[in-house]
This record gives sequence, C-alpha cells and structure tokens, in this order.
Amino acid sequence: MRNSHPNLIPPLTGRMFANVVLAATCLMGTAACSTLGSAGPSAGTIRETAAETGTADYSASGIQVIDLNPSVAINLNAHSASNSFAEVFGDTSASPTRVGPGDILDIAIWEAPPAVLFGSTTPDQRLGQAPELASNAEIPQQQVGDDGKVTVPFVGRIDVLGLRPDQIETIIARRLSGRANDPQALVRLVQNESRTVTILGNVQSSGRMVLSPRGERLLDALASAGGTQEAIEQSTIQLARGTTQAAMSLESVIADPRQNIGLQPGDVITLQHKPFSFVALGAVNQNAEVPFEGAGISLAEALGRVGGLNDRRADIKGVFVFRMEPREAISNSVADGGNGAQPATSDGRIPVVYNLRMLSAQSLFAMQDFQMRDGDVLYISTAPGVELERFLAALSSTAFSIVATGNALDNR
Repeated sequence: MRNSHPNLIPPLTGRMFANVVLAATCLMGTAACSTLGSAGPSAGTIRETAAETGTADYSASGIQVIDLNPSVAINLNAHSASNSFAEVFGDTSASPTRVGPGDILDIAIWEAPPAVLFGSTTPDQRLGQAPELASNAEIPQQQVGDDGKVTVPFVGRIDVLGLRPDQIETIIARRLSGRANDPQALVRLVQNESRTVTILGNVQSSGRMVLSPRGERLLDALASAGGTQEAIEQSTIQLARGTTQAAMSLESVIADPRQNIGLQPGDVITLQHKPFSFVALGAVNQNAEVPFEGAGISLAEALGRVGGLNDRRADIKGVFVFRMEPREAISNSVADGGNGAQPATSDGRIPVVYNLRMLSAQSLFAMQDFQMRDGDVLYISTAPGVELERFLAALSSTAFSIVATGNALDNR
C-alpha cells in the first residue's frame, strides 16, 4: 500500500551535508584551538602573575620572574666578580717558612775556641795547620714530632712548632750561653712536610707541592702537576682553603692575572673537566644543547649560536632565561619585602626566570651584558598570532575538503 504521508524530511544533498559538517567542525575547532601543538608556554603564561613592576613572586612554585635590563645585568656581573679567587681569598704575599709536624731539621752548632763544651783540637804547628776558629758539634737530623718539638744535645727538648729557622737558632744559642764559649747555631729546613699544597683532579700528575719561600701561585701549582689533560676552555679549577672554597674556569684565571693568587700551606687545588653548555628551546632556528667556553658568553652570543630568533614564530617580548640562582645574586633586583620564595635546593638556590623584551635598543645592550651560565635554559616563546594562524590554516584546509566532498555528492 502506498504511504499516504508526505515526506517531511527532505533528502540530504551534498551541499547541505558539507554545511552541516563544516558548522560542526567550526564548533569543535573553536573548543580545541587551545590544544594545538606548541613549543612551550607563551610569554603571557610565564608572566601571568607578574606584578606591575615586572617582578613576580610565584608563591606556589617559588619562581622569581625578573625583567632583564642593563641594571640587572650589572648587578649579576658584580655578584659573579665577588665570587672570584681574588675577592674570596685575596692575593696574600708569600708567607715566611715556619716549622710544622713532620718537618726535618738539620742543626749545626759551633763553639768559639777555646772550646769548653764541645772540645777542640790542638793545632799542630809543625805540620803547618792553622789554629781552629771554632769547634763543630755533629748533630743528627731531627724530625719534628707530633708535639712540635725536637731534641738538641746539651739543650734538651725545644718547641719549634710555628717558628722560623732563624728563631730556632736564637733559642739554641741562648740556652747554650754560659755553658759553651760564644755558641753559634745554624738551622736548615731539609724537608718541609707542613708547607705543602695538594693538587688533584684532571692533571697529568696529582700530588703535593712544597711551597718555597719565594711564594708559588695557582698556575705554578698546575704547571708542577703537568698541566691539564683536557682543553683549557673545558676545565674548571677549584680552590679550597680551610672551610672556604671557590671555583672558576681555568680560562678565566689565565686571562685575568689577578685571579692567579698566591698559595698558602694546606690549600687543596682540584682541576675538573667540566664543559659548559646551555639548552635552547622554543622559537629559535635551532633547538639544541649548545656548548660554550669557560670564559663565558653573553646572551647576545648565545642567540647568535642558535641562529637567532625564528622571525616567523618568535615573540620578541618572550625571550626567557631559566636559571637556579643564589638568593644573594638577585637581592638587588627583587624587592619582596623579605618574603621571598623559599629555597628550592639544599644549598639555598631558587628558580629564577629572566625576561628580555626586545622592544628597544636598550634591550640589545642588556643582551650583551647578561652572561650565560652552565645549565641555563634559553627559551623563546611563540608569538600569539602564530597559534591563531595555525588554527585558521588547519580550519581552512578542513573546510575546503568538506566543501569539495559536498560538491562531489551534488554532481553524482
């Protein structure tokens, strides 16, 4: 039987199909436009909690965001200089030779004739011998004990710890006075075990070096150990003196004579093979880990080594350097009222993000003053319009495909 009811739903043509799918695609694309692939967070996301001054304290994550300008770069460079060998240890002059435990002394005593204590030999005038001027006492070499004392015949135990050889001579002569005839003493330090520095690490020959009275310097110690086994620009030298220690690149020490400081007894020198590098990410022409010399490079040089900013994607207001920084390094750049972020590491370092906005010539000078450090992450955010452009391109491609499909259905 023929259906008497009219067809209330018209047949779906290809064009109608295309319009329906296109509308659905636009709705889904609008909801999903924020999920398109990205090289990392946008500049706005990183700075979203920043204060109006350009400095933000992320109370939840403990991250400091600092606008990078010439003043900030100068403060950071001043802090780095304060950690140099010349500032931390100073360049002390050569210390006088003093006796310590384990040292070996050669002691000689003379007595003027007529010898009373040590005796004398009568000259034989028939053999043409000249009269003796003095009698010499042969004393075995003495090693300074743990108590800092040595034993001298007719003198007894002498406390020589921390004394110079000439001071020991005076003590011996004074104690023999009245017992020997015009006694004279000569003390020579044969083996110095207390005035040494230790050289370790990536050198040709680790060991101890005895300090002479002339005063050896840092590079003298490295030369005595045969020098470094690796390239100079990839070597770091660490100096420990008591409870104080500091480290610098070997290349920086060689380049700046002030850092070639004088050594002190007990110093420990460690040479390490430590290539420096930073990581470049985001809208740069080359994402990579980039090595650099121990003497350091500026932010401008770092951008140059990765081919600069990608001019089709980069946000010129979104140049960021991520770094773990000692709190004192940024104390002059962050005004947080004493409520700064909590240290993120056991040694008191906190996460810091330096933001450079390349909008003026001043920013280019800041790039030249700002020094990169080992382990820095250089990140360039993507410009906001790039995501929109990518979304519109994807949407346009999808729309054209749908329309083409609809036209094909109409032409059947």
